[in-house]
Amino acid sequence: MKTHDQLVKSLMRRPGVRAEVRRLEREEAELLDALLKARHEAGLTQAQVAKRMGTQAPAIARIERALATGKHSPSVSTIRKYVKACGKRLVLRVA
Repeated sequence: MKTHDQLVKSLMRRPGVRAEVRRLEREEAELLDALLKARHEAGLTQAQVAKRMGTQAPAIARIERALATGKHSPSVSTIRKYVKACGKRLVLRVA
């Protein structure tokens, strides 16, 4: 039986799997960039965004870290709250 790391390494050799992983990483990186830009343009810290969302600063750090690592994707509802806390609105587009 393969370990998790061995299985991932094996799967990443497949061009289709590798392309899909890269696509997902690129999309999440774009979302993270947009969220961080909104927060910085609003001049807010993670703690200030958290307060406006009714949560704690570590939750905001987890959201940002999750997008950076690709290990978890926040829900649309959470992203909407984050963006609203930064004084923006969420606009989704299907292309």
